[in-house]
Amino acid sequence: MAGELTLSPFLSDALVILGAAGIVIPVFARFRITPITGFILIGVLVGPYGLGSLVERTPWLYYVTISDPGGLTPFADFGIVLLLFAIGLELSFNRLWQMRKLVFGLGALEVLISGSALALFVGMAGAMNTAAALALGFALAFSSTAIVLPISGTRTPVGRAALSMLLFEDIMIVPIIFVLGALAPNAADEGWSGIVQTLWQGGLVIAVLLVAGRLALPRLFAQAARTKNPELFLAASLLVVIGASLATALVGLSPIVGALIAGLLIAETEYHTEVELIMEPFKGLALGVFLITVGMSINLAEIAEEIGTITLAVVGVVVFKALVTGILLRLMGARRGTAAETGVLMASPSETTLIVLAAASSAMVLDAETAHFWQTVTAIGLTITPLLAKLGAIIARRVDGVAQAQDDDDSEDARTIIVGGGRVGRLIADMMQTHGKPYVMIDSNPDLIAAAKQDGYRATFGDAARGDTLSRLGAERAPAVVLTMDEPVLAQRLVAKLRQTYPDLLIVARARDTDHAAAMYRAGASHAVPETLESSLQLSEAVLVDIGVAMGPVIASIHAKRDEYREQLERDGGLSEKPKLRTSTSVQA
Repeated sequence: MAGELTLSPFLSDALVILGAAGIVIPVFARFRITPITGFILIGVLVGPYGLGSLVERTPWLYYVTISDPGGLTPFADFGIVLLLFAIGLELSFNRLWQMRKLVFGLGALEVLISGSALALFVGMAGAMNTAAALALGFALAFSSTAIVLPISGTRTPVGRAALSMLLFEDIMIVPIIFVLGALAPNAADEGWSGIVQTLWQGGLVIAVLLVAGRLALPRLFAQAARTKNPELFLAASLLVVIGASLATALVGLSPIVGALIAGLLIAETEYHTEVELIMEPFKGLALGVFLITVGMSINLAEIAEEIGTITLAVVGVVVFKALVTGILLRLMGARRGTAAETGVLMASPSETTLIVLAAASSAMVLDAETAHFWQTVTAIGLTITPLLAKLGAIIARRVDGVAQAQDDDDSEDARTIIVGGGRVGRLIADMMQTHGKPYVMIDSNPDLIAAAKQDGYRATFGDAARGDTLSRLGAERAPAVVLTMDEPVLAQRLVAKLRQTYPDLLIVARARDTDHAAAMYRAGASHAVPETLESSLQLSEAVLVDIGVAMGPVIASIHAKRDEYREQLERDGGLSEKPKLRTSTSVQA
């Protein structure tokens, strides 16, 4: 019939997901609850075991449920890829190298001990053969990268410990899946030869990515930045992350390995802050899709039938992994609170567990019924991870008696932010370096930033007026933000935005003249320095002294004139007292 509206399954599912994101994120943010739980609950509600099971009897539910759960899988996988890409952006090769002992020490011990012990336990409890017990044990040893890192971050002691273990787990997934293929009843030597082939091909691809990335990425993003076109910048970012992921996937490695390398390479450039900012919405939405798919796999009716066994399995896995991880961290010198919180946070199984269980089932190492049971246990474990994070934080406070301290790396963000990489910004950076004060310079002109980095300045590309750029540079911990750009309207808007977001922040702004300085004060600047005023006073001072006027009367007249302008700024800027104005040759007026 003409004019009848028919929604395809894909379009209907897309509307449900977008609607869920629009509801979950603001509602849960309002109550200061992580949206992770909200997305999983939405998946339970709109999935095939929730309202989706009623579509045949109530057709209108088709429009508010997920009709094709399998169609979401590629988007969920893309969410994990973007998450690892974002982790790479927060790291650097130098920081990763510093973490090598944690990654290959703590990470390796956690996987080997947890996997082996869990394999022994489930093998004895379920009367499994050795191959099945090993597959299940090591599957359960994995923890959730997608859920844990957004909760813990990567800079706190807990976040750094979690990151090191998760990185090793991401590396281990490839050999584990190949070993499962080798252990399959119908496998010959293909599994072991496949491991060798993947190792040398993967090593070659990683080497090519590292070399090509260092040479090509700065040029690619510089060209995108010169166009001042956000869409082109986004396209370049997606090209890099998808290209690197495909390259590693083609040789048998996990695509998340390529995504992590892409993030690490971009982290070494001056464009990492802008890339991180522009990719954030896509990462969040794709990760939300993944969490919805986790919720859709939970069958509440089946759980109700086996509530005792499932509860025992979930509690057993969580308690055992928490103890193993916590003890390992204590043995490696971590504080008691850090060890306890990290152990509880990392205790639940992972999205990787689901991948390994599926691989073990397809290789006929695990029977379908056993795999399905542990998939249910894993889905519940993922759902309760945010609650475990809260519990871990409470235990840490009880154990240590104080809140967990921030990692030393956070001090890197306690630096003055200089907005503008021109002559004024460089002069301020020079003075910061002279007095040993940390700073970072930001500008949206890629040529200015490239020249500044070449000259030894700590500079990064970014548009300070857009999004959360300054927040990602650590504005909440910065001693001051200095605005040096010669764009009066933009500077005034940025001052107002900063003052609204950070009420106690020291904001020092360059102003063209006294009228502009008064406007900057009204917008919320702590100090606004009118460059025409100071240059005019200094010129007057120089000429008067050189034509024979005594220094004393000249300085007195300079003080008097500056005081007139201070009164004008106090009046026009709506200030409660006269602003401070200084010159190089006179003391504060």
